[in-house]
Amino acid sequence: MDVQLKRGLLDVCVLAAIKNGESYGYKIIKDLKPCIELSESTLYTVLKRLEAAELLTVRTAEHGGRLRKYYRITEAGIARIGEFKKEWQEIMSIYRFVTKEDDVND
Repeated sequence: MDVQLKRGLLDVCVLAAIKNGESYGYKIIKDLKPCIELSESTLYTVLKRLEAAELLTVRTAEHGGRLRKYYRITEAGIARIGEFKKEWQEIMSIYRFVTKEDDVND
């Protein structure tokens, strides 16, 4: 898969995982597991990129004697999910065009 496309998909997946409430790294990985395998190192790279783009905010709090980072989606992050949904319609249209001959030959 194209690296840029995959990067964009990962970003939106992480945003979707936290759109209903604050979350933290391990829970995000667990919540995404049904649709995509994501390593901790990849997740934290995505989270830093999303924070830099102001698509999420982060706060640190103590949990079980350790500091844990909690992530919350911003209005810009919610808007990004909406943009993705519109873009996805175009991607699906391209997919149907590319696979149209496959349907005829099956």
